[in-house]
Amino acid sequence: MKTHTSTSRRSFLGLTAATLATVSMVGIAKSATAEKTRLPIGFMGVTHSHGLEKLKVIMASPDYELVGVCEPDEAARTLCEKLGAKLVTQTELLERSQVVAVESAVRDHARQAMLVLKAGKHVHVEKPAATNLEDMRTLIALAKEKKRLLQCGYMWRYHPGLNAMLEAMRQGWLGDVFLIRASIVNSLPAVRRGEWAEFAGGSMFELGSHLVDATVRFLGKPKSVTPFLRRHGRFNDDFKDNNVAVLEFDSAMAVLTNTSLQGASTPARAFEVLGTRGSAILQPIEPPELKFDFLAAVGPYQKGRQTVPLTYRRYEADFVELAAAMRGERALTVSLDQELLVQETVLRASGML
Repeated sequence: MKTHTSTSRRSFLGLTAATLATVSMVGIAKSATAEKTRLPIGFMGVTHSHGLEKLKVIMASPDYELVGVCEPDEAARTLCEKLGAKLVTQTELLERSQVVAVESAVRDHARQAMLVLKAGKHVHVEKPAATNLEDMRTLIALAKEKKRLLQCGYMWRYHPGLNAMLEAMRQGWLGDVFLIRASIVNSLPAVRRGEWAEFAGGSMFELGSHLVDATVRFLGKPKSVTPFLRRHGRFNDDFKDNNVAVLEFDSAMAVLTNTSLQGASTPARAFEVLGTRGSAILQPIEPPELKFDFLAAVGPYQKGRQTVPLTYRRYEADFVELAAAMRGERALTVSLDQELLVQETVLRASGML
């Protein structure tokens, strides 16, 4: 395979074209959108753990004009007011917004996203988008019927490290990929275990879904999914807090591990891809540290081990792409059919399908 010159390699700094696009997307958009009309966006809830941070991103974005937040919870309303976000009714939110971010409790995601789509608005819905496949199919059908965008909020879809690994796989630089190993953990406060225990999949459904989303992007539809969901914490509840899902593909396997029991200050999160001509590991995922190891020089990379310099901030690139798609400048990275596949696989990995 033809490689870049040393000058080109220095210019790329070991990044693939896809990674460069992800890394630069936010910066380019900030200058390019300065002269564009801001897109009216509203938030339907902010009680999801990602909600307030996404609200901050939107309030600082040159792409959007915040209509306001519709939130019944008093504590959450107070936090919104402290940030300077206007509180609005659901009617005002749906009338004035072109796009709505659904950042409420997981149980409400599908129902509220349906309201948004039925009102003829685009929707960014926090993950998981639904608790069953029927609701997800309804969301997909509504988005197609209304000709509106549906974007699910999996936080690493625009991660430059994962996208560099994905590009290396698609270009054949890793050879035949035969194994993905990935882990996502947290230390869930005891007071929140009841909230996550609402779903049979426990923390695999609420947290491990990020790994499922990334794995489906890499390997597509698995031919089998085997979940191992366990409660190993010393609590008097049924919350599945220590889990593994094994996904089998035609010529590859993926082993996804998830726990909410880690007693450390920094969560152990990693994503590793092994191929016949090279390997890649992103660890930690945040802040990102990506390492490749190739049998021979390929694309912009050298033979052997190397570290790829990366910068990353959650959520920014998601909303940059959403704005571009709303303006007709590009399509969303994940299609509606792919969203359905991700949801189906999340439910299977969570023992909920």
